[in-house]
Amino acid sequence: MSDSASTQTEKLYIDGAWQEGSETIVVSDLATDGTAGQIAAASQQQADDALAAAAAAQPAMADTTAVERAQWLETIADAVEARAEAFTDTIVREAGKPISSARGAPAAAAERFRFAAAEARDLATNYGEYREGATAGHEEWTAIVKPEPMGTVLCISPYNYPLQTTVLQVAPALAAGNTIVLKPSSKTPLTAAILTDVITSAVDLPDGAINFVPGHSSEIGDTLAGDDRVDTIAMTGSSGAGQHVARESGMVNLVMELGGNAPAIVFPDATLADAAGSCAAGSFKFGGQRCSAVSRVLTHESIHDEMVEQLRLTMDSWVVGDLFDEDTDFGPLIDVDQAKTVEGLVDDAVDAGAELIAGGDRDGAFYEPTLLANVPHDARIIHEEQFGPVAAVTSFEDEAEAIELANAGNLALDASVFTTDHDRAMRVAEAVDAGGVRINGAPSHGLGDIPFGGNDGSGINREGIHATIEQMLRKKSIIL
Repeated sequence: MSDSASTQTEKLYIDGAWQEGSETIVVSDLATDGTAGQIAAASQQQADDALAAAAAAQPAMADTTAVERAQWLETIADAVEARAEAFTDTIVREAGKPISSARGAPAAAAERFRFAAAEARDLATNYGEYREGATAGHEEWTAIVKPEPMGTVLCISPYNYPLQTTVLQVAPALAAGNTIVLKPSSKTPLTAAILTDVITSAVDLPDGAINFVPGHSSEIGDTLAGDDRVDTIAMTGSSGAGQHVARESGMVNLVMELGGNAPAIVFPDATLADAAGSCAAGSFKFGGQRCSAVSRVLTHESIHDEMVEQLRLTMDSWVVGDLFDEDTDFGPLIDVDQAKTVEGLVDDAVDAGAELIAGGDRDGAFYEPTLLANVPHDARIIHEEQFGPVAAVTSFEDEAEAIELANAGNLALDASVFTTDHDRAMRVAEAVDAGGVRINGAPSHGLGDIPFGGNDGSGINREGIHATIEQMLRKKSIIL
């Protein structure tokens, strides 16, 4: 292992040992337009070896106690913090995240491990049940209902939060006593390699308890997702990718947080300066490369122009610059293809009649923070996930139309409602089809203390430390 991001060369980790891959993936350095490092790419055979190792390690993991696993997680949390500098540097380079934002990732990851440790301890006291027969003929029955690990969890993590989101999958899996096969995004695998090294160096897990198999999804994705030895798939990614994995996986437990197209609904009684600040942060933070990003600002027609102006004013404070400069707020998107996707959505909106107020230019992988006004309701950007730095403002006539527009399409992850009317806030929040609705603030999933996830094409089941642990356990009834 190497902590120097400019020279990182990482391997696979299978059955307790680091291995070379069949080929190498070169990882771009978005801070310098160079190379951040390279990583081994697993072959189909190595993916199969990882699944076999995880399956073989299941009995040993199932024999561990909740207290033992909690101690592991606490030790891992300390080890993550000790490697904070390496994590931060790597996240800046391979994910293109400004250092002012990337620096908080290790602390957030460590807190998630400690949260999972507390939940693991809770397994020993609050997760089991005692039941008695309550139907005729079964009055004398008594039963112990105990939680047990699902088995093997396939963790498929995304490129946008390569540390925090990966931990939101790995920590609950360990807390519940499962074995793990970790497949990171091939765009940001170096962070996950460091995490694997941190975990395996910090605690003495059974061989095969965690396996790290970076590689091309086209090469090993279906091998992993379609294997009968996988009991749960935890995935964060696009709606299309999630649907493909679901088709391949068959009868396994799915925990998927997929694409979003979050509407922010702004009513005339909202405090517009605050609403604009929240929407701007929701749209532009990390270049909009967040499933919870505010993708469309639905504004009452009476305040449309004022809201657009407030948004335009907030954009002056967003600093574009060197990713290692503390003042930088904004950098490139993950790659040129993603920037071109955003460019296509903006061009489509303008062609349909939207007004380009600010931004709209692309330079390689960099796409300017962009503000669109009077976006037609049938523009693609109103219905599709953009994963780019665009605030698309459109108008509605009344509450009913706002709800209808918010619920259009098949992405239903997050939403926001801005109003000072409590009754309206609750009424609209209830009516909007989304896994989570934030009142007077941009969508946020926090550290995992509140369940989050999507409906329809935005996912299945709920994530969050406690919520994910519940999804990674099964129940066994022992009837006396």
